[in-house]
Amino acid sequence: MKNKLLLVLASVLATGLTRVQAQTAMAAAPAAAPSSSWVVTPAFASQYMFRGARLGGPSFQPAVEFDSGPIAAGIWANVPMADKVPGQSDPEFDFYGSYTIESIKDTLTWVPGVTIYTYPDADKSAGFYKLTFEPNLALNYTLPGGLKLTPKIYYDFVLKGATYEFNAAYALPLKGLGTELDFTGTIGTFKWKDALENSSPTAKNWGDYYSVGVALPFQVTSNSKLTLGWAYTEGRNNYVKIGSTPRVANGAAVARGVVTASYALTF
Repeated sequence: MKNKLLLVLASVLATGLTRVQAQTAMAAAPAAAPSSSWVVTPAFASQYMFRGARLGGPSFQPAVEFDSGPIAAGIWANVPMADKVPGQSDPEFDFYGSYTIESIKDTLTWVPGVTIYTYPDADKSAGFYKLTFEPNLALNYTLPGGLKLTPKIYYDFVLKGATYEFNAAYALPLKGLGTELDFTGTIGTFKWKDALENSSPTAKNWGDYYSVGVALPFQVTSNSKLTLGWAYTEGRNNYVKIGSTPRVANGAAVARGVVTASYALTF
């Protein structure tokens, strides 16, 4: 979910140079103590896109999350099944955690979190990192009517740079079908000062991205849900610059439509 861009960058540089995160559910809290639940979510994506960069073709993206009151922790993985990007680490495992702080009930929450991105087979000699560390902070504000706005900031201590995002989400009830349409939108920008390991001089990478999407969940059983989704995502103004050399456009920053399917089982 993050060094993904970097893994592509190394191959782009060598030749001339879609954080899908698992959807989870929270169980209702008992009166005496906060509830706890596990959510297991096998998922598939037709394209692997991250912050506007294409990192591969069809991919298996399973996730496991544990939720207890305001605490969430889990692991997300990506295993490409076809069209693997040359030089990209395979597989990828991202460990994450967050804590929700409610400021105004049902209206405003603060969510500090962290993600550790790991790439067990990354080739360090080719400039790939095996691990990066990215704390983040999100502010969730829900407007009357249900529109949820989420500005979010990330800072990667390995890549030495920040990512700024603004997200919007809205659920449109489909009462006749017993479900809803979940609309999402994201715009973001990032700038990293040390995008490749052991690069001298250092390699900088920066760019912008956006995505819009819609998902349709189906409640299969009382504790399981099937979700089908589609999103359009695009990377723009994505460049790499090593030392004083001219900047080079990152060919991985493209526009793609992404189809997803996931099955979440909560217990």
